[in-house]
Amino acid sequence: MGCKNCCSICLQCLFGYETNVMLVINNKGVGALFRLIQFMIIAYVAVYVCWIQRAYQDTDSVISSVSTKVKGNILTNTSIEGVHVWDVPEYVIPPQGEKSFFVLTNVIPTPGQTQSKCPEIPSEVTKCESDSDCIEGHTEVHGNGVQTGHCVQYSDTIKTCEVHAWCPLENDTIIPKPALLGAAEHFTVLIKNNIQYPKFNFRKRNLLHHINSTYLKNCTFDRKTDPHCPIFRLGHMVTEAGEDFSVMALKGGIIGILIDWNCDLEFPERFCIPKYSFSRLDNKNPENNVAPGYNFRFAKYYKNNKSIETRTLIKAFGIRFDVIVFGMAGKFNIVPTIVNLGAALACLSLVTAICDWVMLTCMKDRDQYAKRKFIHLNQNGDSVPLVSKSFKQFILYVHFFFFYAKLDLL
Repeated sequence: MGCKNCCSICLQCLFGYETNVMLVINNKGVGALFRLIQFMIIAYVAVYVCWIQRAYQDTDSVISSVSTKVKGNILTNTSIEGVHVWDVPEYVIPPQGEKSFFVLTNVIPTPGQTQSKCPEIPSEVTKCESDSDCIEGHTEVHGNGVQTGHCVQYSDTIKTCEVHAWCPLENDTIIPKPALLGAAEHFTVLIKNNIQYPKFNFRKRNLLHHINSTYLKNCTFDRKTDPHCPIFRLGHMVTEAGEDFSVMALKGGIIGILIDWNCDLEFPERFCIPKYSFSRLDNKNPENNVAPGYNFRFAKYYKNNKSIETRTLIKAFGIRFDVIVFGMAGKFNIVPTIVNLGAALACLSLVTAICDWVMLTCMKDRDQYAKRKFIHLNQNGDSVPLVSKSFKQFILYVHFFFFYAKLDLL
């Protein structure tokens, strides 16, 4: 009998046709639940989907180009070079970077180097007692040249292996304090940024319409008084990134200049303006402070009085500024609007399914509701209520299955 009833139910579902019947139930609990879920879904769609996510818009990612121009001069007076004026071609290396620029802040110079022989800098692997400790032609990964096979005097108490190298060798153990070019914090940089959103045929640059030559000669970026000025003082950017310029200038680092071009193109073009922020990008972890800062080496070559090729080796410390441009633009489009509207309507249809489940499984009068909820009309035109518990559950499962299938299609 059980198998026969099951087959009968399956046949009714397979070959039967369902149509909605309006059944009004005066139950405050179910009614309150129905309105509460409806309100939550409508609030979610209105606040999160439409207002926050702007799901009714089509979007596009920003494409940009950046160029920079640094200005400033510094006078230094050292025992090695004497009085020296540093200008832009000397301290901006290289002259043009790819969305970045480097400003020299500290140096360890080694002047007068020539190709010759000299004792290696003392270390665990370069110290020696006799020539047998040195291997001719051997090079150390962290060394400065190629060993000659001789052990020579480095100082009164220390011997090291002799090397073919640019001599005298660099000694970078002592970093100048304060930074030699610490006054670079007063330098300024002009950042020119052009952006476009190809999908919307929208182009703009950070030199806004009200900016002219007179304004550029007198303005410097300030978040309160001049938030749209494209000229930035280096020290101000480092300070906004939460760093001390005089400390950072000693060993260098990397600062990110973030330009945010998030725009809602529903509004006029004048409302699409860049927002600037600054952040330190290199690692500054006091618990793992291995190889801190930012540095590299370069050399200046010349011929001395004896026409021997000579160079000045410079270990350069400085701050690299990376210009990072990002943003999204949105504009109304009928396709995402229809898709999200359909998804919202599908979610609203879930409310009825939930309330039906509560009404038919949790309410005291669930059997009375079931008699009027599920009615079978036979071929004679007689309506017969289907109150079988198994049939009710089966029908509910079918309803939920088709509902979620509809959601997946959306």
